Amino acid sequence: MVTSRFRVETPLGPLTLATTVRGLRSVTFAAEESRAPGDVGGVAGAAARGLAADCARQLDDYFAGARERFELPLDLHGTAFQLRVWGALCEIPYGATCSYAEQAAAIGAPAAVRAVGAANARNPIAVVVPCHRVVGADGALTGYAGGLARKRALLTLEGSLPLRGRVDPGRAGSATTGGRS
Repeated sequence: MVTSRFRVETPLGPLTLATTVRGLRSVTFAAEESRAPGDVGGVAGAAARGLAADCARQLDDYFAGARERFELPLDLHGTAFQLRVWGALCEIPYGATCSYAEQAAAIGAPAAVRAVGAANARNPIAVVVPCHRVVGADGALTGYAGGLARKRALLTLEGSLPLRGRVDPGRAGSATTGGRS
C-alpha cells in the first residue's frame, strides 16, 4: 500500500514519487499519474518524508549530471517476469543503451522480446529504473511512457545520443561505450 505521495520539479516536468514503508514504489511523470499504484493512506511519516527527500536530492543530482546511479530502496510490485525485466534495467549502465532483444537475452528469455517491451512499458519507477535506456534493434528511439521527447532528453543527458554503442545488460561492466565513470 502506498503511504505517501510527493511531487518534485525536474527539468523534464513534475514527477510524483510514491513511497511505502519498504521503499520507493513509483516515480511517474504528470501525464502518467493514472498508472501510479494504489491508495494513499494517512499522513506521511518521517521515514516516508526522508525517503522522498533523498529521492528528490538524487534526482536533482542526476539532472545536474552529478549522479549516474540511484541508491534508493525500491518497493517494486509486479509479476516474477516483470521483476526480472526491471532488475535487468538497473544493470544497464549510465551512458549506454541496449535493445529489447538484448534485454530479453540477458534475462534468459531470448524469445520474449515483446513481453520484455510490455514489462518495460509497465515500469512504475521512471528514471530511477532506467527503461529509457532500451532502444529498438536498429537503435531507434521507441516507446517511453513519459514520451519520446523525455526519452531523448534523458539519453542526451547521459551522453547516449547520438547512440554511441550498446551494452549487454547481463554484463553491466561490459559497455561498448559508456558515460562518465
